[in-house]
Amino acid sequence: MDGTVDGSWAVTGLDPLAGQVLEHLVAVPSADVTEIAGAVGVSSAEAERALRILADSSLVLRIDGTSPRWAAGPPRPSLGAVLARRRAELARAEGLLERLHEVYEEVSGPRAAHLVEVLEREDEVSARYGQLLKGSSAEVLHLAKPPYVTGPETSAGEFAVAHGVRMRSVYDTDGFTDVLSLDTALRGSGQGGELRLGSRLPVKLVVFDRAAALLPVRGDRPAAGSLVVHSPALVVALVALFESVWERAEPVSLETRHDGPVWKRGLTAVEPDRRTREILHLMATGMKDETIARVLKVSRRTVQKHVSDAGTLLGARTRFQIALLAQERGWLSERA
Repeated sequence: MDGTVDGSWAVTGLDPLAGQVLEHLVAVPSADVTEIAGAVGVSSAEAERALRILADSSLVLRIDGTSPRWAAGPPRPSLGAVLARRRAELARAEGLLERLHEVYEEVSGPRAAHLVEVLEREDEVSARYGQLLKGSSAEVLHLAKPPYVTGPETSAGEFAVAHGVRMRSVYDTDGFTDVLSLDTALRGSGQGGELRLGSRLPVKLVVFDRAAALLPVRGDRPAAGSLVVHSPALVVALVALFESVWERAEPVSLETRHDGPVWKRGLTAVEPDRRTREILHLMATGMKDETIARVLKVSRRTVQKHVSDAGTLLGARTRFQIALLAQERGWLSERA
């Protein structure tokens, strides 16, 4: 019989080894300690200890004779009784949790309100953010803009979303020159996160699993404190705000490609390569050449070369004209 994952037995309260022994015994009429130890790959002493645990829970029976043997009882009634006891224990634990939360609310007052938490210190904000991030299981929505509470001394690997959690981030172009924000965006993109850039983001915001949202009390002074919003109606409104910003923001690819400008000639028009499209895309959001170079991991001169060649092809002299004409030509679209 295939072994059951140890974690499944842990949920029942049984020792993982005892679970393996039970799996073996339900597959055979009976077995002695030596046979059991050999089947699960442990010593006879360890097998005997597991058998005592199973016998105490009425999951196995000892058959006395010249050489004592062991047999499993019917799993459904015997293991069902074990699970029933575990459910009762969990119910008592849930009752304890509720009592503790009631005491917490009485002591903490408005900080532990059902709808909004007030975090007054930077370390509280950082700790609560990490807690909410680790507790996210489906999706994290992120609007990032300066000024930032987290300083350059914070480790870039301190916070990360769990595997399988979708993260969508929109960074304000005015703040994307910050090394920490760039490193964070690169790391998130490398983990499968989706990144976009936008100008004049309305607020700094993080939404966790569409169940809680973190935002500063004052947009211009994030160090003044933050709010953790739990109100379903407010969270829905903040999600709608994020989706509106996300829809207008420009997608960004941080993949590294060749640096030289290449122009693809079609039957009726000359079009830029993907790298030039990326540079024009970022330029159109208001990003500076230095920041574009950092994002795409190319030199500033390479960026300027692409922009200059695009201007020559479009017959434009200023960056504004280049962006406008590139948009009209469809060069800022998603196609390669």
